[in-house]
Amino acid sequence: MTAIRDFLSLEFLSGCRRLGAAALMLTAMGIGGAQAQNVAAFVNGEPITALDIDARSKFHEVSSPTHKAPSRQEVLDELINEKLQIREGKRWGIDPSDNDVDQAFTSTAQRMHQTTEQFVQMLTKAGVTPMTFRSRLRAELVWQPLVRGRYSSSLEIFDKDILQEMINKKPDGEPSESYDYTLRPILFVVPPGSPATAFEDRKREAEGLRNRFRSCDDGLPFARALRDVAVRDQIIRSSGDVPPDLRKGLDSVPVGQLTTPDITKLGIEMFAVCAKDASKGDNSVGKRQARETLFNEKFKQQSNKYLQELRRGALIEPGPAAPK
Repeated sequence: MTAIRDFLSLEFLSGCRRLGAAALMLTAMGIGGAQAQNVAAFVNGEPITALDIDARSKFHEVSSPTHKAPSRQEVLDELINEKLQIREGKRWGIDPSDNDVDQAFTSTAQRMHQTTEQFVQMLTKAGVTPMTFRSRLRAELVWQPLVRGRYSSSLEIFDKDILQEMINKKPDGEPSESYDYTLRPILFVVPPGSPATAFEDRKREAEGLRNRFRSCDDGLPFARALRDVAVRDQIIRSSGDVPPDLRKGLDSVPVGQLTTPDITKLGIEMFAVCAKDASKGDNSVGKRQARETLFNEKFKQQSNKYLQELRRGALIEPGPAAPK
């Protein structure tokens, strides 16, 4: 009986110490009363609040294709991991500035074809504060280079692995052969503010050129001689870099002919397909996809292992508002 009482006493004292440590952290940070009840966890002394969890849950809800947020515990674990990632990044000298986060925020908006202001309005309208998204971006800016830098050798992808991946998982709907297209953009200029009829007139002129265009050697000099027509510098695009719809269009155009005219802000644009060569090496779609798949798998495995190590060495304490 004495041994049991001693054990229970030790457990009680241990619990009191944990509660005391949490109380000291709250007091040191000036958090008390209702604010203290809002703390869900401490990560090495840094608080994660119930409001943080709610904000991140809302972000997942609006960004997920299913519009379904993970459980509160899963969201808390994500926020704990981000605290550990940022702390570990600082230990290794990786500490993105506010300007770095601003640039990443702007780049995300641009990928969605929005200005920064429009992106902020979209997030706010959905109930997501920009600060919530910025916090996630900061952790990503730290973690990617940190894992790549520390574990580069374990993330190396070998040609034999790529070949096996291509054999095992040939991409659905993708042609077996990839191409490098040599293109010359041709623009029939339409002045800004012109009426719709001006675009239609220029489109008919572009169709006329397309009907008589038989080779880049002869057709490009002829196009340059036309009124208000610009023949731009040559560009080379791999089929692996263009959307499927555009690739389908390029594949249907014989070498030496023009794509169908498209209306742009500057006028009517077409592309002369001057060459179509089989891609070599890393330019092939299948090889790129296989390399990316293998790298992502290795990165995820190493990332999870690294996070587990950080969690084992961290002081993670539940707060009053911890998920049940």
